[in-house]
Amino acid sequence: MWDFYESQLAILAFFSIFFYGLDRKFSRKANSKERPDNLEDGHVGHSDNVSTLARKYLTVYAIVMGADWLQGPYVYSLYSEEYAFPERMVALLFVTGFMSAALTAPLVGAWADQHGRRRLCMVFCVTYTITCMCITVPSLPILFFGRVLGGVSTSILYSAFESWLVSSSNHLALPQSALSNILGRATLINGIVAAIAGVVSNKLVSTTATFKSPFIASGVLLVLAWVVIGRTWHENRGGASSGDDGGIFQLRRLGQAWNIVKTDPFLLVLGLTQTCFEGSMYLFVFVWVPTLQEATRTATLPLGIIFSAFMLSMMIGSLLYTAIISNPPPTRPGQQGDSPLTVHAKLSSLVCATSALALAAGVSSPSEYVRFGAFCVFEACVGMYYPVQGMLRGTLISDGHRATLSALFRVPLNVFVVASLLTGVGSARNLVLSACSGILGFSAIMTGLVIVRKASKASHSDSLRPA
Repeated sequence: MWDFYESQLAILAFFSIFFYGLDRKFSRKANSKERPDNLEDGHVGHSDNVSTLARKYLTVYAIVMGADWLQGPYVYSLYSEEYAFPERMVALLFVTGFMSAALTAPLVGAWADQHGRRRLCMVFCVTYTITCMCITVPSLPILFFGRVLGGVSTSILYSAFESWLVSSSNHLALPQSALSNILGRATLINGIVAAIAGVVSNKLVSTTATFKSPFIASGVLLVLAWVVIGRTWHENRGGASSGDDGGIFQLRRLGQAWNIVKTDPFLLVLGLTQTCFEGSMYLFVFVWVPTLQEATRTATLPLGIIFSAFMLSMMIGSLLYTAIISNPPPTRPGQQGDSPLTVHAKLSSLVCATSALALAAGVSSPSEYVRFGAFCVFEACVGMYYPVQGMLRGTLISDGHRATLSALFRVPLNVFVVASLLTGVGSARNLVLSACSGILGFSAIMTGLVIVRKASKASHSDSLRPA
C-alpha cells in the first residue's frame, strides 16, 4: 500500500520538475523574442514593473497562504481529538465559519473597493491572527467567535488580495500576459507552500504534542505578512466615493454591484462557475479521506503522502496553464488567433468538464487506485482553475466594483457548501460527489454557450473589457 502511494508521489514529483523545466525554457524563449524589438521602447522599464509587482504580490501571497495551510490539516483534529467535542458540535463550528463567510463576503468586498484593498488586506492579517488565538482556547463561545472571524478573514483572502493585484496591474498598464503569468506563478507557489506547510505542521505537532502549535506558527506568519504589506504595497481603491454608499453596510454599492451582475450574462456565468467549482472543491476536502478509506482494504492510509501527491498535482495544473498561455497554437497567414478572453473562457469550460469527469470516475469506480488517480486529476484542475478564473474576473469586472463583485460571487458558494454540510456530507458523500460532477458539467456547458461563443464572435470588440 505504502509502495503504491510513494511511487505515485515520485512520478508526480518527476512530472512537476519536468514541466517546470519546460516552463522556464518557454519563458526564456518568449523573453528573448520580445527583448530585441522593444529595448528602445522602454521594454526594460516595463519588465522591471512586472518583476516588481510580481515580487511584491507573490511574497505576501506565499506568507498568507502558508499561514492558511499550516492550520488546514489540524482544525478537525483539534476540535474532535484534543478538545473532545462531539461530531455534531464540530460540524456546527465548521458551518459557522462558512455562514460567516457567506454573510460578510459582499460587505468586505465593498469595504475593500471603498476604503482600499491594501488596508483590508492588513485587516485580514489582524482578524486571522485573532482567529488563530481563539482556536487555542477550548471554550465554545471563544471558538465560535473565532470561526466568525475566520469566515470574515476567508472572504477578504479570496477577494481583496487578487483585486489589489489586478488593479495594480491595470494601473501600471501591464499586458494581460503579464497578469496571467503572475496568477499562474501564484498557484504554483501555493502548491509548493502547501506541501511545505504540511510537513512543518506535522513536525510541530509531533514536537510539541499538541494540535495548537500550527495555529500559533500561523499567527506569527500573519504578523510578518502585516509588516510586509505595510512596507511594500501601495494603496488602490475602486474609485472615488459617491458620498453615500449606504453606511457601514454599503447598501448602495452592493445594489449597484447586483444590478451589474444581473444584467450581464458573462458575469452570471462567471459567478455560476465560481459557485460550482469552488463549492465542489471545499466539499472535496471533507469527503476525499472517507471515500478512499471506503475502497481500501488496509486499516490506515498514508494521508500525508496522499496530500503531498494532491499538492504536486495542483502544481502540475498551474504549470500546464502557463505553458498553454505562453505557447498559443500557430495560426495560418491572415488568420487571427483567439482573444485572451476567449482562450481563458475555453480553458474554464475545459477545466469544469474535466473536473466533472474526474469526480464521476471517483464515485463510480470501486478501485482505490482509480479513485486516487481521479482525485489527482481533479487537483490538477484546481491548479488551472485559479489563474483562469482570476484572469476572467480581471477582464470582465470593472475596477470600480472589482472586490465587491468578487466577494459577491462567494455568497452562493458558501450557501451551497453550508447546505451540503447540513444535509450530511459524511453519510452521503457519493451523492455529494455525483451532484458536484453534475453541476460542474452544467457550468462547462454554460461557459461554452455564453462566454466562449459570444467572445469568439466579438473578439475584436473593446467593449468586452471593462474600463
